[in-house]
Amino acid sequence: MKHLQTNLKPLAIALITAIAFTGCKKDANNDIKTGAPVREVTAGSSKFISKVFEYLPAPGQFINESLGSLAGAQRIIGDVSQTGMVSLGGYGGYIVFGFDHSITNRQGYDLAIYGNPLGPVLQWSEPGIVMVSQDTNGNGLPDDQWYELAGSEYNAAGTIKNYQITYTNPKATANVNWIDNQGRSGQVEINQFHKHNYYPLFAPNQETLTFSGTLLKSTWGTEGDISVNRAFSYGYTDSWSTGDNYADNMYNSFDISWALNSAGQPANLATIDFVKVYTGQNEKGNTMLGEISTEVRGAADLNINN
Repeated sequence: MKHLQTNLKPLAIALITAIAFTGCKKDANNDIKTGAPVREVTAGSSKFISKVFEYLPAPGQFINESLGSLAGAQRIIGDVSQTGMVSLGGYGGYIVFGFDHSITNRQGYDLAIYGNPLGPVLQWSEPGIVMVSQDTNGNGLPDDQWYELAGSEYNAAGTIKNYQITYTNPKATANVNWIDNQGRSGQVEINQFHKHNYYPLFAPNQETLTFSGTLLKSTWGTEGDISVNRAFSYGYTDSWSTGDNYADNMYNSFDISWALNSAGQPANLATIDFVKVYTGQNEKGNTMLGEISTEVRGAADLNINN
């Protein structure tokens, strides 16, 4: 090619350059790395959640109450100063949401997710794992490949990849039994403050629920007479983390560059369109405080001010 260009007339070179430039402009509304359509930020764009696509919690004390209902899930849309909160229940329970534009992967943090952890004295976090996706097929739905944002525990001892748990509906006000693919079993236990069936009564399957993903080690324990669930350093929501300055921001911060595929390889995403959050620990806590269950209050694109 170098030899051919040497023999071209200047006019031909200019023409080729113009064609190449036009081709680049044609791809301006696509992620140049993946080819996924990019929804541009406009003057009317909001940095907050614009749509909740799916909400399927695991059993938990707030499920089937206002914090654990389909209507409650819709209340995380919009300005976080005015939003409500939704509980995801025990391990695996999740919510999927999106924005009115694609979020761009820029230098530093790109995404904020709001929860309600306590700290630093009480040390009560309920870490949720965050996944992201691009609208690769351009249909506006979160039905494309998901990528996990690798937090501080991604390769840590005690983290279990490809974890799976199945809950059985007791169809009564009773403890919810579960079994997992590690040969273990247990219960999500009823407590005195929330006396009702903890299995989501709006779930499509009213017999069993199965969730899969990454399992984070339990950080639950006691200090004197106080129950605690310690935060991880960074990379999880609803966590009083020191690694992302939660105390200063009052939200957890995420970098799209942390996205990894199922083989643990960098996804190299220039943009994302959808976010999924799920409860990352399988910990029943105690009958006073209930199970560890991630809560979400909203989210924001950190790269725009609208």
